[in-house]
Amino acid sequence: MKRLLHSIGEAFSSFPKAALIGVGLFLFLGAFGPWLVPHDPNFQDLTARFAGPSADHWLGTDHVGRDVFSRLIVSARTTVVAMTIIVTFKLLIGVTLGTFAGFVKGRTEEILMRFVELFMALPSLIIALAVIGVLGIGYWNMVLALILAFWAGSTRVARGVAIGILNLPHIEALRVLGASPLRIYFRHLLPSTLGMVLVYVSADAGGIALSIATLSFLGLGIQPPTPEWGQMLVDALPYLDLNPWMVLLPGFAITGVVVSFNLLGEAIALNRVPRELRRSVLRRGRLVAASWERASSEDPNKRIAT
Repeated sequence: MKRLLHSIGEAFSSFPKAALIGVGLFLFLGAFGPWLVPHDPNFQDLTARFAGPSADHWLGTDHVGRDVFSRLIVSARTTVVAMTIIVTFKLLIGVTLGTFAGFVKGRTEEILMRFVELFMALPSLIIALAVIGVLGIGYWNMVLALILAFWAGSTRVARGVAIGILNLPHIEALRVLGASPLRIYFRHLLPSTLGMVLVYVSADAGGIALSIATLSFLGLGIQPPTPEWGQMLVDALPYLDLNPWMVLLPGFAITGVVVSFNLLGEAIALNRVPRELRRSVLRRGRLVAASWERASSEDPNKRIAT
């Protein structure tokens, strides 16, 4: 657990503020959105169709008089809940299979990784559409389809991380000391791999949110009357010329979430790559080394101690 918290803490130490603000706002609205909305997102008032922004409706109303601001906020919760379920199962499947493949090696690893590569060779949206075509349209069918579409990437990353951990000196020392394979796997390999893979999940979270909106836009994901950004887009398209903000607002919401998670993933990747030392740092190091050299040359005892 300490290794897991340490890996997460290292990754979250230098994220861009823009990404943190975007992701934090998205998660906040997803957690507390239903208590922040001024109106029922599904309440229809046909006498107030296409109303502009006002004190009562901050972002206006749609083609059936529903409050656009309330629907945008509640849509964030819909996406957060679905994305959390997908990411959780993606991690469980990916880390479990990836660490198992890296741990057992041999023929079992080869067969498992060929199966993973088969899934990775197919576009994720094609896999999701195939699963929905077999199981039918529905919320949980969409969630299952996206889990099957995204699990392979985590498995491949976890397997590579597990192989690197197994080659570390302290793992070799545990084997020499007679630690059982189960102890090495559950106490050392699995927590370390989970901590390192978890920090890369944010790069996939934006793609998962976009896939949820895409399937809902196609009518294959979240169904009415549940508010969802992709569904709001397809409902507003016939009225694009009349009220373009009905299309722009959910489009901006989807774009903001995807860009924020992508920036977060890029920051994680850059944070784990060694950075090139600046000239000022190198110059300061040379000055310190020169001062030590002068001090040791003046005091023979210091040189001996060094």
